[in-house]
Amino acid sequence: MMAESPCVIQNDWVVTLETPRLILRRWREEDVASMAAVNADPEVMRWIRDGSVRDEQQTRGGIQAWESEWESRGFGLFAVEIRATGELAGFTGLSVPHFLPEVLPAVEVGWRLGRAHWGQGLATEAAAAAVRFGFEERGLERIVSITQVGNDSSERIMTKLGMQLVRETVNPTGGRRVRVFELSSDQYVTTTR
Repeated sequence: MMAESPCVIQNDWVVTLETPRLILRRWREEDVASMAAVNADPEVMRWIRDGSVRDEQQTRGGIQAWESEWESRGFGLFAVEIRATGELAGFTGLSVPHFLPEVLPAVEVGWRLGRAHWGQGLATEAAAAAVRFGFEERGLERIVSITQVGNDSSERIMTKLGMQLVRETVNPTGGRRVRVFELSSDQYVTTTR
């Protein structure tokens, strides 16, 4: 189920999580180009909103928004760095899913990794650390995860995190069908014993 507990290094809202293979940290200027490359891959973006790729300027805006969420909420999306190489793999972390008002109030765990990092369990490892941080460090009562119908890879990760399908609906911002998975703090405690 859940991987071993990550090391949490915290200084106010500057949080770094370390797992066996990853470092989850705040964003740096040098991450923009690497994340833009991930966002420019149509296969990576296939299941994100309407499937559109994003350029460097859009990526920079996204990172700025993620950093603002850290400052205002005390959680956000982490840059995911491969420990062995220092390479940016993508992101994982917590955010408020404003795009799907019917699930609010809620905090969502999400992830996006470049294709070179698929199929190695890295998304699960990263997301499990983010879920643990949300429940254990930020005291969240529940965490959701939302994916488009057909994104079986993301659904497998959600299941590995101990999440359960709670509804299927339509994303009003893109018209695509989505599935909402959920994990409560009580369920989390039960799965980590």
